[in-house]
Amino acid sequence: MNAFDFELRTRIVFGRQRIDDLGEFAAQLRARRALVVSDPGIVEAGHTERGCAALRTCGIEWQVFDGVHENPTTEDVAAGRQLAEQFRPDLIVGLGGGSSMDCAKGINFLHTGGGEMQDYQGVGRATQEMLPMIAIPTTAGTGSEAQSFALISDAQTDEKMACGDKKASFRIALLDPELTLTQPPRITALTGIDALAHAVESYVSKRRNPVSTAFSREAWRLLSAHFPQVLDEPENLSARAGMQLGACFAGLAIENSMLGAAHALANPLTAKCGVPHGEAVGMMLPHVVRFNGTHHDGWYGELLEFASGTNGHRPATGNIDGNADQLATWVATQTQRAGLAGRLADCGIREQQLAELAEGAAQQWTGQFNPRQVDVATLLELYRQAL
Repeated sequence: MNAFDFELRTRIVFGRQRIDDLGEFAAQLRARRALVVSDPGIVEAGHTERGCAALRTCGIEWQVFDGVHENPTTEDVAAGRQLAEQFRPDLIVGLGGGSSMDCAKGINFLHTGGGEMQDYQGVGRATQEMLPMIAIPTTAGTGSEAQSFALISDAQTDEKMACGDKKASFRIALLDPELTLTQPPRITALTGIDALAHAVESYVSKRRNPVSTAFSREAWRLLSAHFPQVLDEPENLSARAGMQLGACFAGLAIENSMLGAAHALANPLTAKCGVPHGEAVGMMLPHVVRFNGTHHDGWYGELLEFASGTNGHRPATGNIDGNADQLATWVATQTQRAGLAGRLADCGIREQQLAELAEGAAQQWTGQFNPRQVDVATLLELYRQAL
């Protein structure tokens, strides 16, 4: 059983219309000036203005930075930093999906500590205290609101950098499931599959421990039950709430155990080939589950027992062989139902690209936490299986 050091640094507030309490929570942090980091889609949906109105009600000045793109880059962070230096906030609000929340952390790193985003790649590189932050997720996917890491892509090299420091944890995460109702169907699918992958990979990682597995199990239970529901009933607020909580719990699991080879394989597909992250991880996860299942099939069997949406059970004989295959099949079925690509070839990827992708995947940080050791050769074979 792995050792752990668990400290929950984020206050998690869940409920309908909690975004309207943003001003009160900001005041509790003694904020007078808030930089709200968002993206154009969230602004168009009206969520950003609603959050700013809540700040205004409590007498808090605000400035919006909406220059966040999907998979935020060092250029996005630099632009936000420039605005922060002009506005001089004492609070940063990440309002949107994982991109907005990660960009908010990146801006905080640079505004408080100086330097460039590359200086913070790795763990514990922040030398100065950082501004307090509040997260308001509008999707059910990354779980960034519960993590101390920002994933920022280098605009020059396309490398996806993991920049983590406990000081970068959000002080408060406001989970308002009503905000997720505005997600387009494709975003619901992409973020939902990503959250499912987080629950699965964090449950079997090399750093798994009693704390992380508790969060992974509950995340998986909620997500496996409610993901099919939100696909069929997008206006079902109860299902949306289950997805949002599940994504948050999966984020807490990642914070305490990390991920695995499916995310290592997915990142080069996004950086080099433009495949959306959720689609990339959805294509690769079934193959990684089967690969890991030769050594850890029992862990996947446990997930099947905890799930309420997979209709998966251990075989009646009591033999646990085949659990990984059952779970992998269920994931693949969900990606198909969600209208996402099931094969790399469906995204225009060809055999001759796989060697370079495998080299890139082998450099990804998450791969070292996979329960079975992976190298360039095994990652190349997993790509070939997905082709």
